[in-house]
Amino acid sequence: MAETKSAERKQAKAKRRRDKEVRPQEIVAAAFEEFAEKGFAETRLEDVAARAKVSKGLPYLYFKTKVELFKAVIRSVITSHFEVIREQMETTDLSVEDFLKGPFLRFIQDIVGSRRAFIVRLLIAEGHKHPELTEFYYEVVVSRGMETLQKLIDRGIASGEFRPTRLRDFPQLLIAPVLTAVIWRSLFERYRHLDTDALLATNIELLVEGVKAPPRQSGEGDGR
Repeated sequence: MAETKSAERKQAKAKRRRDKEVRPQEIVAAAFEEFAEKGFAETRLEDVAARAKVSKGLPYLYFKTKVELFKAVIRSVITSHFEVIREQMETTDLSVEDFLKGPFLRFIQDIVGSRRAFIVRLLIAEGHKHPELTEFYYEVVVSRGMETLQKLIDRGIASGEFRPTRLRDFPQLLIAPVLTAVIWRSLFERYRHLDTDALLATNIELLVEGVKAPPRQSGEGDGR
């Protein structure tokens, strides 16, 4: 009997531990859906709790404010994917041109085509009213992304692939069509279809062609 009770206590303890680990994830997933449907201002933590099928007060146990919950959503659905591409940028064996036209292009195409794009739309629509959201997004995503892109461009210059140009100063040019694509899909797609995958590919192609170093002439650099 004692052994049975001890086993039951262990099982109960393990279940509580699993619940403690899983519930924040469920709350964040529910918050993602609520923010996507209602925006930041109209989302209530009580509605998040209802969607997550937890008690009304449980989200407050893990996230003291709606801002903290939104930050958790960004970490879950944006930062986790963003860190993967950042690591690839820093460790890839591909040429810079091949990386931009390959993994990087697929990454930005996926953003536009996924539900993660709602975060971009939300920040455009409501960020001016909630600067704490845009500040957080800038710090954990935008600034780090710009720094990594600059390093990638510098690598292309150092290897002789690229000429030194102002693209190094304005890496935002590589990302700008993502915003165009997200806005177009949200506002104008019903009136005129835009092939956003082709738009993004064309932008990369034009930028790369614009900064590529001219081919070396025969004998150049070999002392003759």
